[in-house]
Amino acid sequence: MARKTKDARPGRVTPKGGPPKRRIAGSAPDTSSSGRYTAPIPNEFKVSPWWVPALMIAFFGIGIIVILLNYLSLLGGPANNIYLFVGLGLIVAGFIASTRWH
Repeated sequence: MARKTKDARPGRVTPKGGPPKRRIAGSAPDTSSSGRYTAPIPNEFKVSPWWVPALMIAFFGIGIIVILLNYLSLLGGPANNIYLFVGLGLIVAGFIASTRWH
């Protein structure tokens, strides 16, 4: 049988909230709950230019075509893997371009 230690009380051990926030002298009082303000994003940053998705699709397409042509030995012998790396690099460039698309 387990030994009884102290009477355990259910609930919080620490007080709710946390330490009080300090205010810098001369600054305006904090009006938000978190103390941080995030400005809205302007519209020119929300929409990508037309060439970003076009570049992404072009990189993916050309990379796949280069890999297929290398597989069919139309670009060189099977020992020449430089075309495989070029195709994979183009596909990676397509993924990088896809991170810029909004």
